[in-house]
Amino acid sequence: MTASMTAFSRQEAVFDWGTISWEVRSVNQRYLEPHFRLPENFRELEFSFRDVLRKKLNRGKVECQLRFQAVDKAATSLTINPDNAQALANAVQELGTWFDGIKTPSPLQILQWPGILSDTSDDAEAMKKAVVELFNKTVDEMIQMRLREGEQLVEIIEQRLTSIDAIVADVKEKLPTIIAAQKQNLLDKLADAKAELDPMRVEAEIVLLAQKADVAEELDRLITHTKEVRRQLKQKGPIGRRLDFLMQELNREANTLSSKSIVVETTQSAVELKVLIEQMREQIQNIE
Repeated sequence: MTASMTAFSRQEAVFDWGTISWEVRSVNQRYLEPHFRLPENFRELEFSFRDVLRKKLNRGKVECQLRFQAVDKAATSLTINPDNAQALANAVQELGTWFDGIKTPSPLQILQWPGILSDTSDDAEAMKKAVVELFNKTVDEMIQMRLREGEQLVEIIEQRLTSIDAIVADVKEKLPTIIAAQKQNLLDKLADAKAELDPMRVEAEIVLLAQKADVAEELDRLITHTKEVRRQLKQKGPIGRRLDFLMQELNREANTLSSKSIVVETTQSAVELKVLIEQMREQIQNIE
């Protein structure tokens, strides 16, 4: 199924040890670009979160924020992490050798430093497992939203493709009449001017006019490209870049049609085609 890159999901879970909530939002981006905002005590899990996104997504700028609200507990359940405390003490002592007048942090300031206190009453592994499970659930919900958005984008693109096919069919139907009318117009002008021209020269001018006005090849390529767009919309996996390339090819044929136009009708048709192609291109920028 075609997936959009624009989506948002929020999940929250309450446990005995506290409340966690994830917010995951994504927007269009050429590559997969994840960003995380995590509480200090869960920062070590960032690599596993990134791995989850790499397995489930291909493109998009994805912003992930985790909020954690611990349950208030007695201070007796808190203990000092000796390794982190020693590392902090060493850092403060080393700074003291470099700079004069540095004040020693107060005990309260030290306790507020990330990683100094640890809550021995909490099951750390259970907390981490719950955070990872909720992250997966949030990402899955976001993916479902991306798929729903993708379905809507496909409908919009299909409508534009149908309009393009209709315009191409109309121009094809009118093309023989347009060329015949231009040929007759040239002959009438020569007759009015009573020009005595070499019949071979007249025939050559008519052939040149017909060649310039003949856009059958461009019209055929337009239809070929619309068929390929429809085929791509049914493919699995990321298709946004391929669709963007096809928009460039469609626009190229529309520009050629415009440059070869010899009557107002085909000029207007070329303009309408370019408008429809641009509308599709804007939507395709959001497709994964």
